[in-house]
Amino acid sequence: MFDIAEKVHDETRQGEAFAPFKADANAYRKRFYIESYGCQMNFSDSEIVASILNNEGFGATRNLEDADLVLLNTCSIREKAEQTVRKRLTEFRKIKESKPGMLIGVLGCMAERLKAKLLEEEKLVDIVVGPDAYRSLPGLIEEAETGQKAVNVLLSRDETYADISPVRLDSNGVTAFISIMRGCNNMCSFCVVPFTRGRERSRDALSIVQEAENLFSRGFKEVTLLGQNVDSYYWINEATNETVTFAKLMEMVALINPLLRVRFSTSHPKDITEEVLRTMAKYENICNYIHLPVQSGSTRILQLMNRTYTREWYMAKVKQIKEIVPGCGISADIIAGFCTETEEDHQDTLSIMEYSAYDMSYMFFYSERPGTLAARRYKDDIPEEIKKRRLQEIVELQNRLSLESNKRDVGKIFKVLIEGDSKKSTAEWKGRSSQNKMIVFPKINNGLKPGDYVNVQVNECTQATLLGQII
Repeated sequence: MFDIAEKVHDETRQGEAFAPFKADANAYRKRFYIESYGCQMNFSDSEIVASILNNEGFGATRNLEDADLVLLNTCSIREKAEQTVRKRLTEFRKIKESKPGMLIGVLGCMAERLKAKLLEEEKLVDIVVGPDAYRSLPGLIEEAETGQKAVNVLLSRDETYADISPVRLDSNGVTAFISIMRGCNNMCSFCVVPFTRGRERSRDALSIVQEAENLFSRGFKEVTLLGQNVDSYYWINEATNETVTFAKLMEMVALINPLLRVRFSTSHPKDITEEVLRTMAKYENICNYIHLPVQSGSTRILQLMNRTYTREWYMAKVKQIKEIVPGCGISADIIAGFCTETEEDHQDTLSIMEYSAYDMSYMFFYSERPGTLAARRYKDDIPEEIKKRRLQEIVELQNRLSLESNKRDVGKIFKVLIEGDSKKSTAEWKGRSSQNKMIVFPKINNGLKPGDYVNVQVNECTQATLLGQII
């Protein structure tokens, strides 16, 4: 789908690898090491896997060489991500040569598409597990320990892992993800997700609220409700026959406690409702930020992408957001150089960026992903040098829009949730505003700690960060 991501934000949680640590790891008889790539859903899935492994006697380790089981939770959304995974698997295989008992497994979205290559042709892994098959991991490990290749990439129509309490990996103790649904019914022509994660299904709302309540009782102050398309969330309580929409679910979580912030990701422009926006406006602890992927500003290209909305429709939705939720932060995903894209189409994308005044964006140039509708229907006919030039123009515009957005915040006061030390100095805190902007400010000797709320006045800014002081 995509290649070469440009992120105009210094605190994104996407596209990074991590190795978890559990303080009581010595209580376990075996060790596992995991790295995750791609979207927030993958990171959330890794926390589910960690819980399953803990119950099987595996404790997490940060040290790859100590691991009995090494797992890569993969992403197929971009070619670059797959290249990174292959490189890491090759490195793992070299370590395994000196530790023959080590097992290597691939989880997630690459599992189905590349299982044969990874297992047989390249002999890089011992276990391959798809996103809906994590419960089978203990049995697959047993099978792999006998020398057999272990595979389960079956997709499910009902798996939501609602009964599994995730292990919070590398947690700051303040913010956490909660998966509210799995899969996707939107057949965007460029996207592999419907084929790697299956059909859409919503998780039991009561279990979501219970998980959020548990997190708050443990000191967490912010939860992000995750789904490929959260606005499609739909669950019926069979005991009461009550229908729970996404707006209702947000309200249920917001009502847990006013000190618990609620965020969500991702919204599909065609599905975000006025009810959702009214609910955001009603509750102070529902953050005023929406990630609203546009992909292209051209109606013709949007039709080829099967996005099911027009340029004008998207612009009307942005207008509605700004009217109902004044000051709402908006970000987007943007693809440069999709099949048949003309210079006029490209200019439409630049102009819709200007209109929407995005605070930040995730920007890519298109590269064909095997198995997608676009790969079957359209020719990838835009030369790479043109894709890169258009992407660069998009990036440069977003850089300007991000800086302009931050400059508008200079002099304003924001309620900030302290997440921890800033990246550059332990003498400074970092935290995000309701609009999802990172704010850095000096510590003062008043007993503040991560998880506390403070009012911060913004004095200056960079393109990516607001700089201020506690008032």
